[in-house]
Amino acid sequence: MSTSEYSKLRAQRDESPNNARLTPDPDFFSGDEDQHDDGRPSAEMASHDRELLDEEEERETLLSRGGATGKFPALFRSGKSTGDPVKIGGLERKRLKRQARRERKGARNGESSELMYEMEEGVGRSDSELSSRNSSQSDQQRLEAVLANKKARRSRIWRRVLIHSSIVVLFLVILFVAYRASKRSSVKYNASLLSNGTHSFAPTTILISLDGFRADFLYRGLTPTLTRFVQGGISPKYMMPSFPSVTFPNHYTMVTGLYPEAHGIVGNTFWDVELQKEFYYTDPDKSLQPFWWGGEPVWLTAEKQGVRTAIHMWPGSEAHIGDIQPAHVDKYNGSEVLSRKTDRIFEFLDLPGPDSPAAKADLPRPQLIAAYVPVVDADGHQYGPNSTEIRQTIMNVDDMLEQILQGLQQRNLTEVVNVVVVSDHGMATTDVERLIQLEDLIEPEELEHIDGWPLYGLRPKKPEDLDRLHKQLQEKAKTNPNIEVYLRDKDMPERYHFSQSERIAPLWIVPNTGWAIVTKDEFDVEQGKLNGDVYHPRGLHGYDHEHPLMRAIFVARGPAFPHKPNSRLEPFQNIELYNIVCDSIGIEPKPNNGTMRLPLKPAGLHSDPSTPENETPADPVGSPASSAMSPSAAPVKSISRSTTVAAVGVTSGVPETPVVGATPTSDVQEPSAIPAMPSVALPTMPPPAPPSTPVANPTEEPWWEWVHDKIEDVEEWVDDLLHPSETPPNGGHGGAYKPDTP
Repeated sequence: MSTSEYSKLRAQRDESPNNARLTPDPDFFSGDEDQHDDGRPSAEMASHDRELLDEEEERETLLSRGGATGKFPALFRSGKSTGDPVKIGGLERKRLKRQARRERKGARNGESSELMYEMEEGVGRSDSELSSRNSSQSDQQRLEAVLANKKARRSRIWRRVLIHSSIVVLFLVILFVAYRASKRSSVKYNASLLSNGTHSFAPTTILISLDGFRADFLYRGLTPTLTRFVQGGISPKYMMPSFPSVTFPNHYTMVTGLYPEAHGIVGNTFWDVELQKEFYYTDPDKSLQPFWWGGEPVWLTAEKQGVRTAIHMWPGSEAHIGDIQPAHVDKYNGSEVLSRKTDRIFEFLDLPGPDSPAAKADLPRPQLIAAYVPVVDADGHQYGPNSTEIRQTIMNVDDMLEQILQGLQQRNLTEVVNVVVVSDHGMATTDVERLIQLEDLIEPEELEHIDGWPLYGLRPKKPEDLDRLHKQLQEKAKTNPNIEVYLRDKDMPERYHFSQSERIAPLWIVPNTGWAIVTKDEFDVEQGKLNGDVYHPRGLHGYDHEHPLMRAIFVARGPAFPHKPNSRLEPFQNIELYNIVCDSIGIEPKPNNGTMRLPLKPAGLHSDPSTPENETPADPVGSPASSAMSPSAAPVKSISRSTTVAAVGVTSGVPETPVVGATPTSDVQEPSAIPAMPSVALPTMPPPAPPSTPVANPTEEPWWEWVHDKIEDVEEWVDDLLHPSETPPNGGHGGAYKPDTP
């Protein structure tokens, strides 16, 4: 039915009183195309038309009614009026008619089926009942459709809100990650394949640790190679160790990036309550089991990522950590001479690369070579950090580095291989006047275990005695300002990062730098003062890691460090070394406590006017060496490389032969008065043969008196060697890495 016909029928019905049955005008149905006669009588057709009009009107009423007075809210409203419904266009009206026709047909089908069922049961229905049922079903269906429409609309709205919220959150996360990345480093170092002209080299780094090399040793005029290395590379004024400043915890911190409390090696000696075992660094049966070593050392990180490594005597490398061995491992040998270490490094470096036909799967060329050099630490303990002997050892180590740099230059690898030189801690001079008797502080019989040294970690036999012993030691500390007392779980300084492990003893006595705590079995302090005995070791470390005397070194040069020569970094702690080494060989480090990444960000140059001056810390107050070495002392002639024989054959403990021609300690100039070495090219310095005649003493005293003094020094050394019972616990090496001797 067309719109005009529909309007005419509706008007006719409205004009009829009481909605009388209408008879359609035959003129409306003239023509074959508009013919609606389908065989039914005209009265039935009129009734059908009337029903159609009623349904259309009901539809319009349903769609338009609402607001505050309707049962349902209006579905369509005009943009300006809140009460008038929107007029339905022609296309929409046709769609509604088709929908009504489908609904009517479905209703009739259902009605016919239901009527047939009721007639079979003997029940009939009137026309009015059927019409009422038809209308109710239609209204219910329309209502359900409207509600479903609104529900779907709400669902779409919430879906859009969730999608847009997710996009905003994702954008903020990306923004945050980008910000952190930009804070860490603006450009990530890209390790790439390099060539020396004949062979290709994957990113390669030589890491050398000079155990016990104090930062101010560089300012004594004894290290021209290291000084030149600083001037050509990048370095801070010093690198801080981690607490406690002893060898094993710090060497493992450098290769894991973790504080000792995190990796578990909390001292050179300590007790594990859970394992009921003792870690003792010089005893392989008590230190080389994997369960002691937490974290992931750099050689394990590298091997997991397909980068081969060679580890030469580094503490912990023999412990089979993670069940993965480095490609090359050299066991510790304290008697190995320095020249042999140099040769070993080049044996690794000269292996054929993976692209060479001569390459062997069981002998790969490593990309990381980590070498441990213990001689400075060993002689620092034996003679003290300001002795004549330690100066000779420093020069020997500098010569070893000169040989390494020359070997790289001969192979055209200076700009291909990275070289990083570090140390783990410094050293302080000891003296009988700076000894504290443990029995004057606490009764040893009340203690089950004593951890560490020269720090004392105390484990009471009875846990309930902990608070009492703590208060007792605090009272002692009030009258002795040279010790600090801490409870691990209460007042341990946060900067130590030394409380989050059960391997750390619950009660600690921390002496001031240069002081030592001894038991009477080790050294009777009062008796020693009366006898004029000399306390050994002559040098110690393990104190507050931020003390100037505990400072270590970091110097780097190579393709991973493309900075201006003589670049200066701000001082940092050695937890940063792991990330730096990983980046230098192109591997991804494991999560750790460090934050620095390559490329490093220099603070300037060492030659800048604003650069802090070289600092040479004084020995602790009361030290005989400190009076001779103090800045206020009158200048004296300094030891010179030209007047000293470079004894390259020195072992980790004692020189093979006495050093001839060395100036006594009292004649050595204060290091701070020695200017830094100029940047000059040094000639090759092959190890000279020992001279056949003694070198003349550069001081003014007669040479025979000087020889007599040196003979007495040798006699004292032999006496110490023959009386090991007088040495302190741990063999006199608070941090030296050496195995027990029979």
